[in-house]
Amino acid sequence: MVWKEMVAKWKEMVMRWRETTLLGVSPILDELIMSSIGKEYDHLKIQMEDIISATDNFSPSKLIGRGGFGPVYKGELSLPTGSTMVAFKCLDHRSYQGNTEFWKEIMMLSKCKHENLVSLLHFCIEDDERVLVYEYAAGGSLDHYLSDAKTLKWNQRLCICIEVARALNYLHDPVETQQRVLHRDMKSSNILLDHNWTAKVSDFGLSKIGPANQPQTYLITNVVGTPGYTDPLYSETCLLTKESDVYSFGVVLFEVMCGRLCYDCSTSGELTAILVPEWKKYYDENKLHDIIFRDLKEQMVWDSFITFAAIARRCLERDRTERPTMDEILNELEVALEKQENTTFDDHLFKISKLAIPPLPYKSRKELVLRLSDGILVDGRKRWLWINEHKQINEMESATESFHTLDRVDTFTNISRFLYVRIMSTYSSYRYLVANVKTQFLSPNIAYTMNLVFKNLSRNENSQIYVPFKIKMEDDRLFRNSSVPRVREDGWATTELYQFINKNKENSFRIEFFLEGHRQESVRMYAIEGIEFRPV
Repeated sequence: MVWKEMVAKWKEMVMRWRETTLLGVSPILDELIMSSIGKEYDHLKIQMEDIISATDNFSPSKLIGRGGFGPVYKGELSLPTGSTMVAFKCLDHRSYQGNTEFWKEIMMLSKCKHENLVSLLHFCIEDDERVLVYEYAAGGSLDHYLSDAKTLKWNQRLCICIEVARALNYLHDPVETQQRVLHRDMKSSNILLDHNWTAKVSDFGLSKIGPANQPQTYLITNVVGTPGYTDPLYSETCLLTKESDVYSFGVVLFEVMCGRLCYDCSTSGELTAILVPEWKKYYDENKLHDIIFRDLKEQMVWDSFITFAAIARRCLERDRTERPTMDEILNELEVALEKQENTTFDDHLFKISKLAIPPLPYKSRKELVLRLSDGILVDGRKRWLWINEHKQINEMESATESFHTLDRVDTFTNISRFLYVRIMSTYSSYRYLVANVKTQFLSPNIAYTMNLVFKNLSRNENSQIYVPFKIKMEDDRLFRNSSVPRVREDGWATTELYQFINKNKENSFRIEFFLEGHRQESVRMYAIEGIEFRPV
């Protein structure tokens, strides 16, 4: 009994050590803590042979980056639960980060779950090797796009900053019993972007944990972080607070609007200058025009930009009590986005109205919105657009544009918005079909569902719910069953193909269809009107 009580007390001590982030205080204490907590994460462990197979034995062709922790590879990880594209972060034994940071990352990301935090999927420990396995962020890191205003437009930059602010707000002000987390190395290269341009905050090896629902200050014996991003007060006093992350995020906000990193380097890669003091000076002297990335200027709504720049400047105040909280920053960034989108939405509506076939007459903005809510044809009558009550644009591309291998084209002007539809038959000579569809007008930063719009031409109305094909999107490895159709009031049915967050007005999708053989009781024919995109 005494032994059990001693074990229980030991476990309690370990948990307290971990909660107050004693990892890194001493090598002996590190070993005690890590040996005690390691078993808690056994369910995340995988074998090195799986990693070697996924990376082709760490082939240079699979290398996608390198950080303070070590090299990062991508690869398709095949496990009994399935296959998925992932990123492997390998500990470099020459790195300044080591075993302590490795375990910190596991501890942080296994407990902190948020859509804007990178997800830790697995880890591997074999001999001296240490590998962390994350969800794969296909877009890479934000720093690679700072000077590219075509790929990363101002609207998208605002949304990315908002998503990062949400993640930091979640870390700084947790709910219930969740512990507070200070990132301690916030910078643009630690902001990853997935295939939908959704931001994912990464790299928690230097972070610190504190108790939930309590303001706290840490006394840190060694200052860590990246020059240019590190809070000057933290560097001078070794006191780490939430406001230290706020300062670093403010530097990122300035990078986003200036279109460049916060420092200059020599040709040999040595740091030669930190630009943050200069940026602050330009702002204080009302010379923002001189530092804004010129390729972004024409995309900006000035009132939106002023709101963005003002909150960025407050983040860089020397007095940490003058810096805003992450909640304040998030609110101001959302206001900046709203100002941007309200103005660009009106401009977008006027441009769309000029494309209408036939021309769209209107006398006021209110009348224009009303007419667009009824829908218009554009793009040579091959695209149908309409807006919903939330001012979000819906779009449908005609099947005559998307499908090119179906049996025939018939005129159904009495039932369709388009002049023509495609005919699909369960007795078709084409068993494998491909649809290539594009969007041109969707509202940015909205979650959309992609639907196939069709009508059953057979006499048996009950068979409307039967869909005779399987589908495969570009990201799918195998064909899957289509979803159960929903029959609308106008008689057309829709079946969902895919969901995504729209980061650009223009998107391209490739959808593969496999027709099942016709059933003995009948041969069914379907009119395919098109592929539509509706907000979720």
